[in-house]
Amino acid sequence: MIGEPAALPLLQMALRVEQDIFVIRQRGREVAAVVGLEHQDQVRIATALSEVARDLLRTTGGADVSFHVDSGADGRFHLRADLAPVSPLPDDRYQPQSGAVSRLVDTLSVSTVEGVTVVRMSRRVPANAPAPTPERLAEFRTELGRTAPGSALDELTVQNGQLIGALDEVRSQRDELAVLNEELAETNRGVLALYNQLTEELEETNRGVVALYAELDEKSAQLRAASESKSRFLANVSHELRAPVTAIIGLGRLLTDSASDPLTEEQGRQVDLIRSSATDLLNLVNELLDLAKAESGRIEPELAEVDLRPVFGQLRGTLRAVATRPEVELVVEEPTGPALLRTDEVLLGQVLRNLLHNGLKFTERGEVRLRASQNGDRWQFEVSDTGPGIAPELHDRIFEEFYQIPGATRVGGTGLGLPYARRLVTLLGGTLGLTSAPGEGSTFTVSLPSGGA
Repeated sequence: MIGEPAALPLLQMALRVEQDIFVIRQRGREVAAVVGLEHQDQVRIATALSEVARDLLRTTGGADVSFHVDSGADGRFHLRADLAPVSPLPDDRYQPQSGAVSRLVDTLSVSTVEGVTVVRMSRRVPANAPAPTPERLAEFRTELGRTAPGSALDELTVQNGQLIGALDEVRSQRDELAVLNEELAETNRGVLALYNQLTEELEETNRGVVALYAELDEKSAQLRAASESKSRFLANVSHELRAPVTAIIGLGRLLTDSASDPLTEEQGRQVDLIRSSATDLLNLVNELLDLAKAESGRIEPELAEVDLRPVFGQLRGTLRAVATRPEVELVVEEPTGPALLRTDEVLLGQVLRNLLHNGLKFTERGEVRLRASQNGDRWQFEVSDTGPGIAPELHDRIFEEFYQIPGATRVGGTGLGLPYARRLVTLLGGTLGLTSAPGEGSTFTVSLPSGGA
């Protein structure tokens, strides 16, 4: 509570007759306006004053009314009105119109101040109102002292105007609320329709996804079955073909043996052609059988420490006979120093042999070169040639089974060497890549981990 302003009231009045109720209401509204309360709060505290004053006039015969400005614990200023009855209140539980009046003010209570019982009510002053300093309060008292209270008829006129304004405001709010309710209902109908539409579309999409997954599962099962059937077919056919082809080669060798009856020159040429064709057919059968084993997962790498130098030496010796063109040189660069790699020596030899053989087939002049280098924890094997090169759009296709590059450079073969080499490299835990362009030759790169798959 501030010192002098709280002790010295802004205004004092007496409630003795019915007409005083209208005066108290009028002056209460004026005091609220002077201290800075908003219009609605002015009407609220004036209405609360008139209701309590009417109750006290009926039960106690009147009261002394005073208005004060206090500073509350919340840091805000409050307009306080005290109504001290001229005779004792009916009982200690007296609560004047507490149910209705208490909603019009911030506080409403019956208190005893310096031995005097008073009915006290208060309303917070807006934070943006001027601070009620002692000088400012003195100005308030002077301003209120200059105004004289109006008649009951004037107050009734003002009160009726306020009531009409409140009714108009309520009516306006009711109309706005009706419009908002209608807009909300329309929005809800739209949201519901959109939700239903989205739900139907989502259910339709889900049904399509389920059907698609079922179809994909069926196709996957069919593909797995087809792949297994193909692998079994290749394995069975290869086994069945190997025996008669081997027999044809053996019989051809017997026909040309010096211990057999001599053949004519034409017969010898025909037998050599049979033996050559049978050898090619046996190579094809062996490749089919190897591919069938790789696809069925029956090849298990046997990892061991492998010295690359003997492997490279063996490749140089076995492939020297394949390099029949004098215009093509086979170069095998043996690694210097210790060249140890944990891998399957047989499978690695097959991969490098296939790549070198592929380069020798397609290179008409220049060289086919094999080199190896260690980069961190991986070994890189490069097989490069000076052949015609491969267009970028065919880099993936050459690893397809039975595919051969079309054109004038096409030579004999099955188209199984590169797919088989890539499968073996994958079994060894590595990768097989290609760098090539038309007219610039090709380089196949095998990357294997040093520690094995």
